[in-house]
Amino acid sequence: MQVPSSTVTGGGPSGKDIAGHEFLAFTLGSEEYGIDILKVQEIRGYEAVTRIANAPEFIKGVINLRGIIIPVVDMRIKFNLGTPVYDQFTVVIILNISGRVMGMVVDSVSDVTTLTPEQVKPAPEMGTAFGSDYLIGLGTIDERMLILVDIDKLMSSSDMGLIESLAS
Repeated sequence: MQVPSSTVTGGGPSGKDIAGHEFLAFTLGSEEYGIDILKVQEIRGYEAVTRIANAPEFIKGVINLRGIIIPVVDMRIKFNLGTPVYDQFTVVIILNISGRVMGMVVDSVSDVTTLTPEQVKPAPEMGTAFGSDYLIGLGTIDERMLILVDIDKLMSSSDMGLIESLAS
């Protein structure tokens, strides 16, 4: 599934900035997360990766995406959410973050959702797997709750080691 590519400039989003944005909803374990659809280049089925020696465990390896070698991160391993199971629902979300293309393995993708300002609540301070630095807030849609992730900050964090620095 191809997703239109475009970029958003400026600092990290706040609740007001992201309202009206579209989010790609995906699952990790029993939780549902959302990332800015503008960061998504495409969505692919999970395929075998080429393992890189001495890479951190959460970096599954690399894949060849139409001639570009991209790193693939397994988010379940990264955030200690149990042993990943790779089945027909497992997908790789191809992201374009600051001009760098990378893949993110998630359990499944459900839909694209537009959130209004009233639907975005600040994330409470608590010891989540993601840490509040990477959370934009919580999106509520009827009985559903999306944990909104600042994918730029997460993928460019020093512990990921995938992007040198956003300020270049």
